[in-house]
Amino acid sequence: MPALAFTVTQMHVTTRIILDEPLIAAYQAASSPHTLRALQSDLEAFDSWCRAKRRNALPAAPETVADYLDDRAGKGSKPASLGRYKASIAKIHQLLDLKDPTQAQLVKLRLRGIRREMGTAQAQARALRFKGPVKDVERDKPRGLNIRALLEACGDDLTGLRDRALLSTAYDTGLRASELVAVAVEHIVEALDAEARLLEIPRSKADQEGEGATAFLSPRSVRAIAAWRAASGIDSGPLFRRVQVRRYKARKAVPERRIDSISSRETWDLRKTLPKRAVPPRTEYTVGEGALHPGSIGPIWRAMIRKAFDRGTLLDLTIDDVARLLKGISAHSTRVGLTQDMFVSGEDLAGIMDAGRWKSPRMPLSYNRNLAAEQGAVGRLMAKIA
Repeated sequence: MPALAFTVTQMHVTTRIILDEPLIAAYQAASSPHTLRALQSDLEAFDSWCRAKRRNALPAAPETVADYLDDRAGKGSKPASLGRYKASIAKIHQLLDLKDPTQAQLVKLRLRGIRREMGTAQAQARALRFKGPVKDVERDKPRGLNIRALLEACGDDLTGLRDRALLSTAYDTGLRASELVAVAVEHIVEALDAEARLLEIPRSKADQEGEGATAFLSPRSVRAIAAWRAASGIDSGPLFRRVQVRRYKARKAVPERRIDSISSRETWDLRKTLPKRAVPPRTEYTVGEGALHPGSIGPIWRAMIRKAFDRGTLLDLTIDDVARLLKGISAHSTRVGLTQDMFVSGEDLAGIMDAGRWKSPRMPLSYNRNLAAEQGAVGRLMAKIA
């Protein structure tokens, strides 16, 4: 039985539901693992709420769905999340050939009211730009939070080499977290520039059918990847892997010494202890076999920022600045930063969409919203009259 069908059989149902297992299996085969995990999670949350409220989960009444969305909104769920919950409830009803309760006017109007009250703007990841918040990406010196400083702060141990290659690749390609951790050695191919490489992207969020795409890897990233591979011994398979670090403390030398007695109950004569040599501190690294988890990328970026600050490469930031900036950093920050740098450098929207593999201009334009306001007509006027 497909995993999704098993989930359905566990849901709170008061009427007889007929499972079309071939249809559900076909849906699972046509969907990405992330989509299936999200759907299963949404259905389990909806079923748990229905059980607590003594409501029927399948088939659900429009009033049940509307009340559920209201309750989730009251607990802090954003309109975008509510839209996903609604879509998941609709999808399972469609797969089971049940009447879709989300099409009722009650559900649509209730959700519209929530959006009107809360607004639909989504929090955007803080950009990680190569030189930071500069106006001229070619001539201006790096300032603020910038990728160049983070790369310089990476050490030459295995963790530092991996993080340097990971961050440099993420910025060059604008890959999402799930796409970044899926990079394999075999995906890196020759480019016209002998010092650069191309990265083949077999599948992405916007390319579920595997049409494929190609991204550019700068000489900077090529060098970082080569150093990481040489140190880690990775010659095939996932490129970015977990590095387990074990640190052992130093131990002082223990000289030989005599002991007259230990206990009155001893039946043997122990006159001395054996000497022990001093042991210096050491660190052991173990590189995993599998790829990093997508959820680890954001924490890696934040750890790199803290390390860069501690090592003094973020010279114009205070500890309060760093604490504030860290709150907005996520795995998506490199994608946002690359997009903003392309806009600042004068690239047109079509070229940016192609580089970021977008099918719609909505997201790249949203990433550029603040920059567009600053560099728009009013921003240019104020710069002249200030």
